[in-house]
Amino acid sequence: MRLKLLALPLVGVAIAGALGLAGQGVAQTAPAAAPPAFLQCKVCHATTANAPRGLGPNLFGVVGAQAGKRPGFTYSPALTNSNLRWDRANLEAFITNPRTKVPGNRMAYAGMANPAQRKAVLDYLQTLK
Repeated sequence: MRLKLLALPLVGVAIAGALGLAGQGVAQTAPAAAPPAFLQCKVCHATTANAPRGLGPNLFGVVGAQAGKRPGFTYSPALTNSNLRWDRANLEAFITNPRTKVPGNRMAYAGMANPAQRKAVLDYLQTLK
């Protein structure tokens, strides 16, 4: 009986290999859950790889990206010509007040005044890679 119980996991490994799932084991971590403050962002922005854009660009991999240059979205000339890289400091300033950080951008959002909420959103954005 013990031999049969030990064989079951091996059958699962064989099936996973046959389906091309080898290396994608259960040990993978789930994506971080979006903080409650991100709900206002989610209205316009997708956050998973290859997801279609919403009213705003997809934010998957945004941290470290050049502002206004990612394919699949038509950015305002102000953002395209801003020469910003979305590091944490620039993202925080933009989320705080988009109109001040990049005058003339088209994001219809007044900003997030609460520093704790901004921190939670920035921490979350850093997980999207």
